[in-house]
Amino acid sequence: MTNVDPIPARLVALKTTSTPDLKKQWRQLFETEPPAFNRRYLESRLAYRIQELAYGGLKPETVRRLERLGEELDGGSKAKRQTRADSRPISGTRLIREYQGIEHCVTVRDTDFEYQGRPYKSLSAIARAITGTQWNGLTFFGIKSAARKHA
Repeated sequence: MTNVDPIPARLVALKTTSTPDLKKQWRQLFETEPPAFNRRYLESRLAYRIQELAYGGLKPETVRRLERLGEELDGGSKAKRQTRADSRPISGTRLIREYQGIEHCVTVRDTDFEYQGRPYKSLSAIARAITGTQWNGLTFFGIKSAARKHA
């Protein structure tokens, strides 16, 4: 008799799980309130957490390497780390936001942002194009609040 690993089935089930149930799982697995990010974000973080709990997290040497790389970037300076956390995302980053049931994807470029094949100078301009109202782009895409929580 072979034992079937239940983890792949749990991961597949995330795709068809309702958003309220995803948030419930988040509370169980992370013991915090879920972030106000889109569904895809919840699915990916839950999938990682499920695997992390079942199979183990990053190896200690990987964690040390990541910490060393971070120190190389900011020299251990909390002020530099905060500046980096609050600044614009790195070029090539894809920002995904679900708004009114529609998923919107923005690509960060060196000097601007691309949304639906068009260049935009700011995330706020993209948020305005999506919603029709004035928004802080960092807040709309969940960057500003995330940076504050990790400070």
